[in-house]
Amino acid sequence: MNTHTLKKILIANRGEIACRVMRSAKQMGLTTVAVYSDADKHAQHVKMADEAYHIGPAPSKDSYLVADKILQVAKNAGADCIHPGYGFLSENSEFAKACEANNIAFIGPLASSIEAMGSKTRAKEIMAAANVPLVPGYYGDNQDPAFLQSEAEKIGYPVLIKAAFGGGGKGMRVVEQAKDFITALEGAQREAIAGFGNDLVLLERYVNQPRHVEVQVFADNHGNCVYLGDRDCSLQRRHQKVIEEAPAPGLSDELRKEMGEAAVRCALAINYRGAGTVEFLLCGDEFFFMEMNTRLQVEHPVTEMVTGVDLVSWQINIAAGQTLPLTQSDIQLQGHSLEARIYAEDPSNDFIPCSGTIEALSTPLNSEFVRIDTGIAQGDEISPFYDPMIAKLIVHDDNREQALSRLRHALEQFHLAGFSTNIGFLHNLASHPTFAQGAPSTHFIAEQGDALVSIDSIALEKAHVIAAFAYLESLSATNAAVQSASPWQQLSGFTLNAPQKVDVPFTDLPINAVKTKTGYVINHNEKPFEVSGEITQNVCSVFINGEKFTAHVSHVDNSISVMFAALQIKLALNTKHYISSHENDALPLAAPLNGTVVKHLVEVGSTLSKGDAVVIIEAMKMEYTLSAPHDGILQSYCFAEGELVTHGALLAIVEDTTAQEAS
Repeated sequence: MNTHTLKKILIANRGEIACRVMRSAKQMGLTTVAVYSDADKHAQHVKMADEAYHIGPAPSKDSYLVADKILQVAKNAGADCIHPGYGFLSENSEFAKACEANNIAFIGPLASSIEAMGSKTRAKEIMAAANVPLVPGYYGDNQDPAFLQSEAEKIGYPVLIKAAFGGGGKGMRVVEQAKDFITALEGAQREAIAGFGNDLVLLERYVNQPRHVEVQVFADNHGNCVYLGDRDCSLQRRHQKVIEEAPAPGLSDELRKEMGEAAVRCALAINYRGAGTVEFLLCGDEFFFMEMNTRLQVEHPVTEMVTGVDLVSWQINIAAGQTLPLTQSDIQLQGHSLEARIYAEDPSNDFIPCSGTIEALSTPLNSEFVRIDTGIAQGDEISPFYDPMIAKLIVHDDNREQALSRLRHALEQFHLAGFSTNIGFLHNLASHPTFAQGAPSTHFIAEQGDALVSIDSIALEKAHVIAAFAYLESLSATNAAVQSASPWQQLSGFTLNAPQKVDVPFTDLPINAVKTKTGYVINHNEKPFEVSGEITQNVCSVFINGEKFTAHVSHVDNSISVMFAALQIKLALNTKHYISSHENDALPLAAPLNGTVVKHLVEVGSTLSKGDAVVIIEAMKMEYTLSAPHDGILQSYCFAEGELVTHGALLAIVEDTTAQEAS
């Protein structure tokens, strides 16, 4: 490969995508340069890079979004190209222009192409001229709320409000009724400003039961453009993708070709260069242009797995002026691939993002069938300042059925402790019979409700037993370490000539155990479990009633975490300070995670009904609305708009008038 013109690459990003770009760059012989914020000083992308430079405080607006700082680092380091990854500055046309003006190759499209697709309104105009079907809507510049509401009436409810310069579900609201339009508009505009620096929105008819199918395109500077198959990204929550696959299931060869050729026309219409993705809404055999992402997509690995192409290497070579190495007829798809996005979030609590320290981590081995793209390691801190996605688990096999089986098995082997993740939720998705039959609509997750966050009661019971076993083993090891006459000498409940019994001190979980010659009898849910086994380097090999199980356990800060069969539980011991569930329920106006207060919704002194929205906080690029816990009067706000708050901080005080009325 002729890469002599590009020798030193700066990756203007963080986390898993920074690490992924570095892998290809290093294989191509380029020197790699990382940038990092205060929060990322010890991050994996910093450790992986040949050089690394500090660019500012933790908030992205003060670091990863400051183009001047990144350009200055590139100059100081002598980098001759910049890869923006995705998010941050990846679709910032001014940044692309500045790179070129400083003789630094921008590994992405021309600024003019970014501008053409950066505004969804202009993009729709270009696609209409290219004879690509569009969803009915309003794509103009008039942003007067009353005018937009009148346009929504013309389109007909439900209406989708979308940030014109947005993506990833941010700045997006579905409005079912006219009375909710203005509130939804204001929320979408706030998120758009916070995430993209522009509050321009567009309106579209909300299409029921669509699929989200996108096409990977690639163009060079010599007029060549190809499509590298399609991907289905219909499994979404809050308009963010969670499982993607290639190729999209259930499409005829004719429809695939029609969509691929339409995507190429899109790219050629804006003189595109590099990797891009054209997204379509698929309704039966009809498809509508949605948007074009002028960058590498999060889900690009599934395309790499079925084509055998390294898209990042292609990006670097095209930025160096090379021609595409393959023609359209050369591109053949092999097998099926799926990607599951692993997030630091709590699916049982409306997918609220989580942050904290990775106390334990064990992942499946990388192979020709399994690939893990991540930027984390055990002991790393997951910051509240950035997107909660922490890893991507990608699998490949000869067909979709086998690939799904591999995905389920790999999720069962992905063990992480320290905070909640969506691994169990992903496993439920991958095991769902409807998904096994083919890709459902984008509404599938919402329609399933609590079914996808349910926990198998039998697996949970075994996890509790394993946690108790881990506690008992640690207790025995501790007592043995101090050379007591008997490792059970100090256990509570010991009675001479009686079975040696101990209460396992889990909070709100009554479990006790009796020591036996080979292990323990652990009593849980009024059932005895005969348990024996061993724990080596946090891997627990245990026999429960004669059946063998393997799990990962972590005993940190007076709590025990068990990761077993895609299930993750964390049990506090009574010696640990904790807030019980009923105490937590009494504080619904407490911050559910670290974040920023963005808006007070009612005046102090206002009379509220239970469930009335009171305050909005923003964290990990999303807004969360907290509501009144009961009827009452808003006495005060505890934090001003714009102030940072920590998890558990009380945000507002509502005087309870229901108790007064009762008395």
